[in-house]
Amino acid sequence: MKVLRIALITALTISTAGCSSLGMPGEQGEEKHVVSKISLQKAAEKADAIMLSTMSSVQPALNWVHDGSTDGGCGEYTIDGKKTGSVTRRTAVMTIVSEARRGSLLGVVERHWKNQGYTITSMNTSKEFPAINARTPEDFRMSVLVGGKGQFFFSVVTPCFIESEVAPPKTNANGTPFEGPKVPDPSVHSDFWSATTPIPSPSP
Repeated sequence: MKVLRIALITALTISTAGCSSLGMPGEQGEEKHVVSKISLQKAAEKADAIMLSTMSSVQPALNWVHDGSTDGGCGEYTIDGKKTGSVTRRTAVMTIVSEARRGSLLGVVERHWKNQGYTITSMNTSKEFPAINARTPEDFRMSVLVGGKGQFFFSVVTPCFIESEVAPPKTNANGTPFEGPKVPDPSVHSDFWSATTPIPSPSP
């Protein structure tokens, strides 16, 4: 299981981090231009707001926790001669989401991102490990990935902004924080999301 989780996180990182820098080549090779000189801390706070909005869009509410938050440099790319960096925020869902309802949860997230004006950049329709990737007009990159035991993992990657100290997320998760480097398997039952039957279609 540990090897599987590492592989999933690696895949998620590759899918979100490769082209997430303003001023760096984008997905289709177009040149991005700097539109902001905010600090990396401010960018991280924006990522936290995107994450909280995404998690709050799901009803009935999910039980979720903050996963590892990381930041790193953007190589030789600078703004006004100052070094730049990027931050990745992550969350893990502790609610048990049944196989019958995983597609519905992915649909809720996809519709929320579209309603926010975000662009869906790719979708993995794998039955076992489906995923959705998206980005904002400011080039923040979001991903949702279904991992082992149907656990949902979310990430938000910022573009490159001027390096600064970055504090942990201040947004309040509604799950019990875990200890150690490994996120526990989902264990919180939901009468709705854990149900083993598909969500009934609305009556015509």
